[in-house]
Amino acid sequence: MHSPTLENNRTKLSLLDLSNYKHLLEIAKQPNLVQYSPSKIDTPDDLKNYVQNAVDSYYQKTAIPFIVFDKLTNAYAGCTRFGLINWNNKVLHIGWTWIGIQFQGSGLNKNMKFLMLQYAFESLNFNKVEFRVDERNLKSRKAIEKLGATLEGILRKDTVMLHGFTRSTCCYGILKEE
Repeated sequence: MHSPTLENNRTKLSLLDLSNYKHLLEIAKQPNLVQYSPSKIDTPDDLKNYVQNAVDSYYQKTAIPFIVFDKLTNAYAGCTRFGLINWNNKVLHIGWTWIGIQFQGSGLNKNMKFLMLQYAFESLNFNKVEFRVDERNLKSRKAIEKLGATLEGILRKDTVMLHGFTRSTCCYGILKEE
């Protein structure tokens, strides 16, 4: 599978793998960075396992994970990925996104998502991009809505979190023609 590098004047997204994930070790330690995610990344072993799962999905052709580089600050900022790629139905998810607190609200995430949507619709020729987010994560929900995504429904109590809480997940989508 082709591993694209997506780039504009603000950010560069390149393949996340076991050769470069260590750039994210300090960011991953930030408190509450993935509080709405069922993933654990705050120790070096946890982050390595997280990346290994992403790499495994890449080789299974169900994900393309990216490490995020912020050109404005000349620093690695976090990661994101295409996931749950359905090549037959031309649908994929954008998610597994986390960026350091110092990058949040800076416009970086908007630039990342623009590059990813452009690639999904124009290069991969997919029909739909979906986003899944914890119902309680109002900040991410608003950011997704600003991208033009439509709330398509809520999966009630569908994901068990690290501490046993079962969250409900909001499902958003953007169609190619939108």
